[in-house]
Amino acid sequence: MTKPNKTLQYYNQSAQTFVQGTIDADLGKLQRRFLKLLPLQAHILDLGCGSGRDAKAFLVAGYQITAIDGSEGCCRLAGDYIGQPVLCQTFDELDFDQAFDGIWACASLLHVPYAELTDIFRKVARALRPGGYLYASFKYGDFEGERNGRYFTDLDEERLAMLIAPVAGLEVVETFVTGDVRDGRGGEKWLNVIGERLY
Repeated sequence: MTKPNKTLQYYNQSAQTFVQGTIDADLGKLQRRFLKLLPLQAHILDLGCGSGRDAKAFLVAGYQITAIDGSEGCCRLAGDYIGQPVLCQTFDELDFDQAFDGIWACASLLHVPYAELTDIFRKVARALRPGGYLYASFKYGDFEGERNGRYFTDLDEERLAMLIAPVAGLEVVETFVTGDVRDGRGGEKWLNVIGERLY
């Protein structure tokens, strides 16, 4: 597991810079698209919460939030920002059973090697209640490897479908491609996926 550890090291060393670069990104449109699928005051897991930007938005909107990140540096900063503790654990340590109405994994699971993603999606599906929804986003394409000191797995629709097909009870509801919302990054494309735990 050396690849993800190098990525965590990157986030621990540059947590402050990373938070400053992402905390003001406006993901309101994606957040609203996700929230309309959930019951009022739903319990949401922010999986790989980074700066805490999205967790904060969900809390302000009246939802219950459990936030998790693998980087101790990001956990500290995000916890201060959202006003509640952030659990410091990696994706492979995820161990919830039917605990959440929704799981939000914005630009986080993309750091998991492709060969390990199906197992992580199984853990995600187990953590959702039946009828619960997952949102996840990946850089669009078929690249896998190191990029700027971090490990990335890019996905297109076909690669995503192959990962999720073996996960019992988890179905892709829709995929859609968007541009990056950060300044100067609009040319970068993202694959967004919404999945549902059926049973």
